[in-house]
Amino acid sequence: MRRILLTALCALAAAASQVPTDAYAQSRGRGQDDSSDSAADRRARASEWGDRQAPLPQLRNAGPCPFVKVLYDAGRYIEFQGAQEASSAVAYTGEIQGVSGGCSYKDEEPIRLSMEMLFELGRGPMAQGGQKTYRYWVAVTKRNDAVIAKEYFDLPVTFRAGEDRTYVRQTLEGIVIPRAQLTTSGANFEVLVGFDVTPQMAEFNRAGKRFRIDVGTPEASAGTPTATP
Repeated sequence: MRRILLTALCALAAAASQVPTDAYAQSRGRGQDDSSDSAADRRARASEWGDRQAPLPQLRNAGPCPFVKVLYDAGRYIEFQGAQEASSAVAYTGEIQGVSGGCSYKDEEPIRLSMEMLFELGRGPMAQGGQKTYRYWVAVTKRNDAVIAKEYFDLPVTFRAGEDRTYVRQTLEGIVIPRAQLTTSGANFEVLVGFDVTPQMAEFNRAGKRFRIDVGTPEASAGTPTATP
């Protein structure tokens, strides 16, 4: 069990489970981006893995829960070897595929929130070894306003032989958000999640850059990613 301090109160955080992906991982080229999937591939994967964004059971509460979402600029992690933004230069990648949450509170009690995240982690042609520790953060904010508290977490991942990507499901429980008064509802808060990215990674994400569908081919490896609207 980890301990997370998101407010003046302690919140207990906890479990990560790594989802086996042998068949799926070995069917893809290293450094390949999900944008290359066909509609049939996505339907087949959804059928195999089920609903990856299934919400946590909603607990009884006196009002709406805080908004739980991924910060766009930090929702993807793409580590390049050197300064070139090309598929042939990719070392490690990551994407937060889904996040869901449930909460409970009543009377003057604080909000107690649980959340679940699904990470997709990958390694490209420039990856060094089969282990990588990613770093992500969780922040509680006033909605569209200042950060109340923020904490960082390490997410160690092991890629098995022949595996170019894997999924990890992370659960945080017992996040406690104090309420100023009885009428303060969860809608006044947001809980944001993101990777600990460099300014260059954030700009890459902010620009909406994605690799072309033919990523992994010799022609694509020599080029750069394109920006999507």
